[in-house]
Amino acid sequence: MKDPYETLGVSRTATDKEISDAFKKLARKFHPDLHPGDKEAEAKFKEVSAANDLLKDKEKRRRFDAGEIDASGAERPAQHFYRDFADGPAHGAHAAQDGFASNEELEEFLARAFGGAGGRRTGGFRARGQDVSYVLPVGFLEAVNGATRTITLPEGRTLQVTIPEGAEDRQMLRLKGQGMPGFGGGPAGDAYVELHVEPHRFFRRKDNNIHVDIPVTLKETVLGARIEVPTIGGPVTMTVPKGSNSGTTLRLREKGVKDRKTGQRGHQLVTLRVVLPEGEEPELVAFLENWQPKAAQDPRKEMLS
Repeated sequence: MKDPYETLGVSRTATDKEISDAFKKLARKFHPDLHPGDKEAEAKFKEVSAANDLLKDKEKRRRFDAGEIDASGAERPAQHFYRDFADGPAHGAHAAQDGFASNEELEEFLARAFGGAGGRRTGGFRARGQDVSYVLPVGFLEAVNGATRTITLPEGRTLQVTIPEGAEDRQMLRLKGQGMPGFGGGPAGDAYVELHVEPHRFFRRKDNNIHVDIPVTLKETVLGARIEVPTIGGPVTMTVPKGSNSGTTLRLREKGVKDRKTGQRGHQLVTLRVVLPEGEEPELVAFLENWQPKAAQDPRKEMLS
């Protein structure tokens, strides 16, 4: 397996953040969901995921740098043990197993190296499987409303992932026991799924509140109106009060995101943006030219004083 530093394109002195940023950039580039059926991209995604799994773990990174484990996370055999096996009759098969003809021989070696009395016959060496990491891009509405997605893990397995209602950007989901298989009957590792919530074209989230700018006509703001507006749960009808200004913010109660702890919903805050009619409107122009407001108005007075 390729050196994890080379795989991620970072130096051996790279910080945790530099490693994380490099992984996220490559994970997005080679994500299987963005390259369906592309085996080369899938293989590259698995490679960068495995490299990140090793380097993000401080202890594994230390042991790799010290030469105690290889790029796959496996223990590096002591040199005299390697020679014993490599010089044996099954030498041709050893190259694929770093000097061991089979998993049984590797297990036998590990049992002796870690104080066991001899391989599978006495229970063998047990080790927990590696954790795996996955970056999952999700739509804004999928995150706030909850959804179920199918993902392909780095080693090729597919899993159903439940995105909880109200999920946030960079939130980490833990799928217990869905990582790499354990060794010698040890438990499997976990899969960690980091959610990357994509921005919406008009909704914005702040805590559990949803913000949205809604275009309205001059007539609707001056005379008032009932208008249909989008929410994260679907369109609803709201009242624009008579005499509203551009920039007026109205509240739709409990039309925001459901709090994961309390179950209470936030609100949707609707800011009105007056849009003038396109093209010429001679009657409107004539009216404004002759219109004399009852009270003098200087909307920029406070800014200039």
